[in-house]
Amino acid sequence: MLETSLFALFVVGLLGGGHCLGMCGGLVTAFTLQLPSGVRRAPFLLGYNVGRIGSYALIGALLGGLSGAGLTLLATRPFQWVLYFLANLMLIGMGLYLAGMSSAVTRIEAFGRPLWRLLQPRLARLLPVRSPAQSIAVGALWGWLPCGLVYSASLSALAAANAASGALTMLAFGLGTLPNLLLMGAFADRLRAQIQKRPVRLLAGLAVTAIGLYRLAEPLLSGALFI
Repeated sequence: MLETSLFALFVVGLLGGGHCLGMCGGLVTAFTLQLPSGVRRAPFLLGYNVGRIGSYALIGALLGGLSGAGLTLLATRPFQWVLYFLANLMLIGMGLYLAGMSSAVTRIEAFGRPLWRLLQPRLARLLPVRSPAQSIAVGALWGWLPCGLVYSASLSALAAANAASGALTMLAFGLGTLPNLLLMGAFADRLRAQIQKRPVRLLAGLAVTAIGLYRLAEPLLSGALFI
């Protein structure tokens, strides 16, 4: 069951490339333009993304650990099922977003704006970036940028109910976003052109939606919900 969720979230990260480039592409460009002239950009781009995905994994570990502790304290199976169903409803929402049928999942970005306002001054103090190590720190703060897709994936980490599975969940999503943001340039433009094609987005979005529907129906069909 976890493997299915990891694959679905990787696809969401990969096919959500248009959203990622729209939100984060400008940041990457701004960071890169501030680099000293003549330096190789690849280590800095790698550093940004290592930091960013590291933050995603940390978010997943925190949420998974917190939910696991909560389930232990509450000792209640119904609460676990609530998280499971919410996570898969959100997975369906992400699939509909990828298919171009709904943008509802992006509306939850407002919840993260107060935290981002606190982090922005710390990010500003790290700029301009002068070393790959510094770029990792910048990427780690960047990972907390309000993003509907990240928050949607985070709910799956919450439903994972342990820190390791939560971290893996967000790592899978983060790795899906990597090609679009790491390979910014001619290849990224071609990749974006392919994944933004309507048939590709529709097929992938419906596939993710189908996975969410299947995961919602599975406990009912197997009778696990009533055990």
